Amino acid sequence: MTSSTSALPFDDFRNLMRELPAGDAAAAARVRELFGRADKPAGSLGRMEGLAAWLAEWSGRAPPAVNRPLVAIFAGTHGVAGRAVSPRPIEATARAVELCAAGGAAINQVCLAHDLGLKVFDLALDLPTQDITRDASLDERACAATMAFGMEAVGGGVDLLCLGDIGVGGSTVASAILCLLHGGAGADWVGKGSGADADMLRRKAETVDAAVALHGAHRRDPFEVLRRVGGRECAAIAGAIIAARAEKVPVILDGHASIAAASVLHAVNPAILGHCMVAARPVDAGLARAAETLGLAPLLDLQLAHDEAVGAALAAGLVRAAAMLSSGMAAAVPA
Repeated sequence: MTSSTSALPFDDFRNLMRELPAGDAAAAARVRELFGRADKPAGSLGRMEGLAAWLAEWSGRAPPAVNRPLVAIFAGTHGVAGRAVSPRPIEATARAVELCAAGGAAINQVCLAHDLGLKVFDLALDLPTQDITRDASLDERACAATMAFGMEAVGGGVDLLCLGDIGVGGSTVASAILCLLHGGAGADWVGKGSGADADMLRRKAETVDAAVALHGAHRRDPFEVLRRVGGRECAAIAGAIIAARAEKVPVILDGHASIAAASVLHAVNPAILGHCMVAARPVDAGLARAAETLGLAPLLDLQLAHDEAVGAALAAGLVRAAAMLSSGMAAAVPA
């Protein structure tokens, strides 16, 4: 069984998470004040007003603006996919990445519709993680290095970051993370994912239970949970969330890996996710329950069960609209 050789890699992230920059409360208050003075019924724009205030708080701009949004998709392969926990073969992950590169995936169309940048990060697709029912998914140094790689998604002046994943077996490892963090049995957390039938759901639940039995002694350390049962995409997204908070970049979370990664960080420090929003209410009941535990109300409820950050990209269009509402209406408010 793989074991940790040093506490230092994760300690670096723990230390970083203890020194979280606060949002700009004054910028948020300014946006709310401008909406209050606009020529409209009080509160008539509902959550759009709060969305604009959140964007101002975490960008430091009032009125806010979204000039360089990025959809970052992290793609990884999972050893556990060999346990028939998905209706898709493991090579479907690489095919999905290739389709994105060719411009033919659903996410490409949504990014075009909302003028969003798109990057797909290939996380060693030819090297699946270990089967979490038999070993730790990653050793500590590999997990920490993948988190550091994920932090690079924030570079280049990004001012809104949308996070998603691609990976056959990804919903199973996400369910294992949630089961270790929150308790219960595998059946409480697994869902249909990409279309599992009843027999496959049973195998997914049994797989999660086996992983929890193997790694359960380490459930008190969220970073150990991440590296023992999470995938590379979960680790990279965790790093991206931390980096975005450090750089005050607002984040939209979408999909199994994003919510699982956010749950790990929330277990380390519940204050870490103030700069985050959940894109859409998950279809899988366990994932929806995990999103609720984070205290982040989903922006959309479209019955989306697609990977590739499609929900996050759709929600980004809503965030851009909120920013334009704020700036356009503010311009009409008398000085």
